[in-house]
Amino acid sequence: MRICFLGTGGSWPSKRRNVSSFALSSGSTTVLLDCGEGTQRQLLSSPVSPMKIRAVLISHLHGDHFLGLPGLVKTMSLNDRRTPMDVYGPAGTIEALGKGLTMCPFTPNFEVSGHELEPGDTFSIDHLTIGCGRAAHGNLPSLSFRISEPERPGRFNRAKALELGIPEGPKWGALQKGENVTIGSGSDVRTVEPHEVLGPPRKGLSLVYSGDTAICDEVEELARGASVLIHEATFADSHQEIAAGFGHSTAREAAALAKRAGVSQLFLVHISPRYQKDEDLKTLIDQATEVFPGANIPEDGDVNEVTH
Repeated sequence: MRICFLGTGGSWPSKRRNVSSFALSSGSTTVLLDCGEGTQRQLLSSPVSPMKIRAVLISHLHGDHFLGLPGLVKTMSLNDRRTPMDVYGPAGTIEALGKGLTMCPFTPNFEVSGHELEPGDTFSIDHLTIGCGRAAHGNLPSLSFRISEPERPGRFNRAKALELGIPEGPKWGALQKGENVTIGSGSDVRTVEPHEVLGPPRKGLSLVYSGDTAICDEVEELARGASVLIHEATFADSHQEIAAGFGHSTAREAAALAKRAGVSQLFLVHISPRYQKDEDLKTLIDQATEVFPGANIPEDGDVNEVTH
């Protein structure tokens, strides 16, 4: 699983950060999380091809999370994309998508399908399972997302395989892929099934994206035990009242949620444009790492490989 941080800023672009967008790649599947204005420009400096984006997940319909989509679709079309693309988001997504794609005299030459979701919905994109939760961003319908890879096979028991008489080589690989193998010869042929040499299945990687939100139980529960949490951290402690008033989180609050949820890795995003200097960002990081050591504020263009 690979994350490309295309836009890590909040509300409006700054010299240092563009507005919200993140590309998640797993195998041959790429999903875009939010698509703020200028996302297509950010993609040019990333390892992600716009033509390979399978779907776009929109957390809510504020412009800094959605307005990059019409331009991105037009660019894909001008580059002769033919593969359909799905756009998922909260109530109002289908209408907003329709307006966005028809505000200019242009018709895409590939199918763009809108889908509206509610908290609690679950669906699949290729091999990925997507779960939706509520985000607390004022009265606007807002979603958080959990994206999960399939379970992995259990650990291979080398000693057991040798005990059963399975020679090291291709048959070991076949068993690890979940395939039966045969051993022996003549009247002594027998079948070995994967469960005889594999431990219990192991969880696949999972990523949770909060969208814009004040701290809420629903996001915390969705993030429970996740490999990675990308959580908004718009403000520092000194602006906690402003954060609460606008349905946002502070860096410290996001870190505390990540700790309670037991996530493995935390990235803080949607950084307010007021925090431009390195010392400002150090304040945010210091406040977060007091609670969750290892919390990180990525820069636009950063790429993170998520491993088990």
